Amino acid sequence: MWFFKECKVGRNQFSPNMATLMTVGNTALNPVAPVAPALEESVSTLEPIETIQSQSFDAKIVKQAKLAVEIENLIPDSDSTYVPFGFHKDLVNIIKSGMFYPTFICGLSGNGKTMMVEQVCAKLKKEAIRVNISIETDEDDLIGGNTLVDGNVVYREGPVLTAMKRGAILILDEIDRGSNKLMCLQAILEGKPYFNKKSGEVVTPATGFNVIATANTKGRGSDDGKFMGAQVLDEAFLERFAITVEQEYPSSVQEKKIVMNKMGVAECVDEDFADKLVMWADIIRKTFYEGGIDELVSTRRLEHIVKAYAMFSDRLKAIQLCVNRFDSDTKSAFIDLYTKVDAGATVEEIMDNPTDGSETETSEEKDSYDF
Repeated sequence: MWFFKECKVGRNQFSPNMATLMTVGNTALNPVAPVAPALEESVSTLEPIETIQSQSFDAKIVKQAKLAVEIENLIPDSDSTYVPFGFHKDLVNIIKSGMFYPTFICGLSGNGKTMMVEQVCAKLKKEAIRVNISIETDEDDLIGGNTLVDGNVVYREGPVLTAMKRGAILILDEIDRGSNKLMCLQAILEGKPYFNKKSGEVVTPATGFNVIATANTKGRGSDDGKFMGAQVLDEAFLERFAITVEQEYPSSVQEKKIVMNKMGVAECVDEDFADKLVMWADIIRKTFYEGGIDELVSTRRLEHIVKAYAMFSDRLKAIQLCVNRFDSDTKSAFIDLYTKVDAGATVEEIMDNPTDGSETETSEEKDSYDF
């Protein structure tokens, strides 16, 4: 939860030979317009005023109005359904070391990249700030910038500097959706003190600060068009990440544990259904990797199916609702494949006779899809 404390500057009397300067500490910056008299009514904190003498004028120096970020706790909540797999153990070692070691984690959608980072932080009681990147994300969103509060211009610190000061983990989620405006992070990705040109402040990263990025691609765009929003990131930017991790989907054993945990939370435990869902998803992925189909079922999609099953108590209906997002041929193929799995067919039998979604449905099958 983010909380902002409003700090405003009180009214001062000005004469023709007086000017107001914005300062950080005792350093005077460029002159700005006098503070409006109406501001006096909403003063919450009056910053100290220092006076200096000049050969040309007397000036009153006031600090720039600033929004102070007050955050009680940034440690992510622990998820009881989480099952460690993949890069989990290595990520624990990276964060526990306290070293600044920028890490780039890529992988297909819905395989637990971001959740892994959050749950490692939860386990280690480590604060984390997650920033979702988009093509519109710019320096003001990340570092901070001026904003309006009650009609007055104040400075708002961004999540990057907040993470640096607190020694927190900065999670740049979906970083491959960003533009060249992300280049403002170049110096920060080197782990060195950062000079904030907008406030004049030098921010030194606290011990434990680290940057972990997640993405569906390696920052080279999406050749197959599967991730249309993915951008080609600058080579110099990518080079500042120490390692790149390719996150895979969990194994069948691990995925069954995840599905069973989700069923437990949703109060619809059905081990037989869990076994068949995992087998179904595994066959689809194998076919996808072999180039047989263009879509797959993610671990996140299985979670959606579990929730639908908890609400409707109907296996096929839950699956149909959750694969409706695919084109009609893919949807038909996925549903047909599940009916084979549910009927007791083995993986070998199904892989030897894969469906292309073009088989003619019987009237009974069509009826079974209606709800």
